[in-house]
Amino acid sequence: MQMANLSRIDLNLLVVLDAIHDSGGVSRAAEKLNLTQPAVSHALARLRETLGDPLFVRDGRTLAPTAFTRQLMGPLRRSLQGLGALIDRGEAFDPARTEATFAIAMRDPLEVLILPKVMRRLARTAPAIELRTVQTRRRGVEAGLTDGTLDAVLDMPLPLSERIHRRRVGSDRFVTVARKAHPKVRPGFTLATYIAQQHVMVTSRRKGPGPEDMELGQRGLRRQVRLRCRNYLAAFRVVAETDLVLTMPERYVSLMKGNPSIRALAMPLKVPALDLYLYWHDRVHDDPANRWLRATLLEALEKGTS
Repeated sequence: MQMANLSRIDLNLLVVLDAIHDSGGVSRAAEKLNLTQPAVSHALARLRETLGDPLFVRDGRTLAPTAFTRQLMGPLRRSLQGLGALIDRGEAFDPARTEATFAIAMRDPLEVLILPKVMRRLARTAPAIELRTVQTRRRGVEAGLTDGTLDAVLDMPLPLSERIHRRRVGSDRFVTVARKAHPKVRPGFTLATYIAQQHVMVTSRRKGPGPEDMELGQRGLRRQVRLRCRNYLAAFRVVAETDLVLTMPERYVSLMKGNPSIRALAMPLKVPALDLYLYWHDRVHDDPANRWLRATLLEALEKGTS
């Protein structure tokens, strides 16, 4: 880009460029910026003329960045974020007075474990802040963080791009849950006993193995999953009233407290620990509001596993 052209570029056009790159299309960028689609198309046309590059090319239903755009995006984002930080310096985020809504993707068991703690803190320190917890397909996590429909995500290790920050916030071993009167499953039970039982598997997927199944497969073993369900509380009821057994992360053992007829036992099989990560997008890494949100979630997670 020639230096003479810098004076011809409206900063708003660069914001549009960033939005199109993040969302992959003019329509989605327009929604994100609360502009009309023609306005965004016009801004893109002006940028193409000024910069002498098509900037994006059609790739199916999305717009793919050109080599020039990919080269430009890193410095551009750093500049926009730095400028935003300068503008916001005199207007620090104050949770006690700010009205805001945050969307967080997490699984049902985590809702039960941490939301009471989060909401107690919000009642004391952030009375005008609302939370929305949602479930999203893991393949949609990056898109949600990128387009701003998600502010943070709590989930297992995911193959996301370098634009997504992550922090490991917990690691769980697996335990086996059975009813206390189970005739076979007792403390110190063997792998052969484990394999001989019928199992409950809690998952949102219709099919596919769990971490314990993959570990068994490496030993040439296979268990019989009699029931796949989506909810641990339902699984606990089933286990309490049948001889089925459940394998689950130790983090969720506290959910069993309302059912005294079941207990958690050490697994007779060494399964790799299940890590839990907090994810957020690079564009909000230094945002005071998102930093506050992440700190609030981390505090609740620490208390929820203590």
